[in-house]
Amino acid sequence: MLSFRYSPPIPRIQPLRLGDGFILLSLAALLYAGTRLAFHAPSVVVGPDLSLELGALPWYSLLSTARMLAAYALSLTFSLGYGYVAARSHRAEKVLLPLLDVLQSIPILSFLPVVVLGLSALLPQRIAVELAAVVLIFTSQAWNLTFSFYQSLTTEPLELREVASIFRLNGWLRFKALELPVAALGLVWNSMMSWAGGWFFLMAAEIFHVGARDFRLPGLGSYLQLAANRGDTRAILMGLIALVTVIVLLDQFVWRPLLVWSDRFKLETVQAAEPPRSWFFDLISRSWLIDRFQSRMWEPWNDRLDGFLGRRLGVGARQVEGTASEQLRMPLMVLAGLLGAAALYGAYRAALLLADLPLAGWSQIGLGTVATLARVSVALLVTLLWTVPVGVAIGTNRRLAEILQPLVQVIASIPATAIFPVLLLVLLRAPGGLNTVSILLMLMGTQWYLLFNVIAGAAAIPQDLRDTTDLLRLPRWQRWRTLLLPALFPYLVTGSITASGGAWNASIVAEHVEFAGRIHTTLGAGALIAGATGDANYPLLLGATLTLVMTVVLINRRLWRRLYRLAEERYRME
Repeated sequence: MLSFRYSPPIPRIQPLRLGDGFILLSLAALLYAGTRLAFHAPSVVVGPDLSLELGALPWYSLLSTARMLAAYALSLTFSLGYGYVAARSHRAEKVLLPLLDVLQSIPILSFLPVVVLGLSALLPQRIAVELAAVVLIFTSQAWNLTFSFYQSLTTEPLELREVASIFRLNGWLRFKALELPVAALGLVWNSMMSWAGGWFFLMAAEIFHVGARDFRLPGLGSYLQLAANRGDTRAILMGLIALVTVIVLLDQFVWRPLLVWSDRFKLETVQAAEPPRSWFFDLISRSWLIDRFQSRMWEPWNDRLDGFLGRRLGVGARQVEGTASEQLRMPLMVLAGLLGAAALYGAYRAALLLADLPLAGWSQIGLGTVATLARVSVALLVTLLWTVPVGVAIGTNRRLAEILQPLVQVIASIPATAIFPVLLLVLLRAPGGLNTVSILLMLMGTQWYLLFNVIAGAAAIPQDLRDTTDLLRLPRWQRWRTLLLPALFPYLVTGSITASGGAWNASIVAEHVEFAGRIHTTLGAGALIAGATGDANYPLLLGATLTLVMTVVLINRRLWRRLYRLAEERYRME
């Protein structure tokens, strides 16, 4: 049942701690190192000529999908490792969660000079730009996956942990048989959201400008960006049709089968009356080739892997690991000291770079951050009002989910930046101008983070609890108060954190829009970062990014971290 026991008051969380300060210093040093590498990058880099012909779309679609797949593989690996360490080590959690707050709040264009120009100074141009595109897409995919996995581990049922302890499962078997299955449903839904987020920022990852440097890669994102810049409505429409086709194919051949597969890991004692279905999953599950592959190759390889990792993670291995950790303590302390010294030196050099920023620039940053914070707050409030009821309807009604889930995934994956310039011509005449329009673009890019988490939370509610509320004939509001909202609370916290982080990220395209050769901007931190990136104004870029990061970290520590603790202590399946 859902636990509603009284929990002691959560200790007061300080706005910033020593670890937070070290993280911010390290971030400043990293951004400064990227700008220094930028000085040694080629002065002008021009990518291959892009074509808006219809025949180029299949090849561009394949290239973009390959980049998305590489970024997703990197994101999933990062999320599983990072989330596991943060959830299982209290010492690591104090550093890793603030660091994750910082990383998810940095706009993609703030990563851009560090990643692109740094790699261009070290690697051949084409390889550097391809790797940079993958890394930039990774920054739009990884954070919500990590938060989802962390939330699943910290709210897993205590009795299942006790069972794992009774059976003396080693670390690998505990991860494979308990922790990964508990997190499976949330990971699948957030994987769909990660791909949607990757499609959203694909235009920024495949074609961009940094000062006089012009970087471009052939792909759907660059195709749509070029079409929008030229005001070619026909090309935009063709590009969107190609993108929707790719999304529908992925839904039918990848995501829908994964949802059917992950449904078996729900924590319930009664099977749902209408489990999810997939024609492709049914097809491959009856395949003779798949059956032979599983029995002849997959199962023997899986058994050998379990045996190998079981021996490595057994009691003896833990003793060896403890001895090794004692032997490595001094080298690790020395390495930590060297890294700390490098971070302090980089922070000092970053401070010198910030000294070149005039007082008027700091005034712009302060006003822009307040304006963007107001837009993010309004966007998150509007998102909560509609995603909670719609997400619950989709997550608890299988028939409705079969109709709306692919539709929602398609709409969420269409880059709002591709259709927004066309709507801009009409919406700029609305009251408030770009101030109002920028909130709409934030909604188009970030509301899906919350919606997908609400759907995952609603779908994870055990069927026996739903049947109990039906038998008791609870009124609608009573059902929401006693079952739906408590069960959704951890997912609402995770979705709100990632949605707010996505809104800060989307500010760079919501407050600075280019269409048909004209640039439309409004007051905001995102507009400052986008303008500083295009003008190669590194002091302004560094100052705006650090101010934005500190604002988001303070909000996360004062609000979202408290709600995470509340979800962990009061709202879990037990």
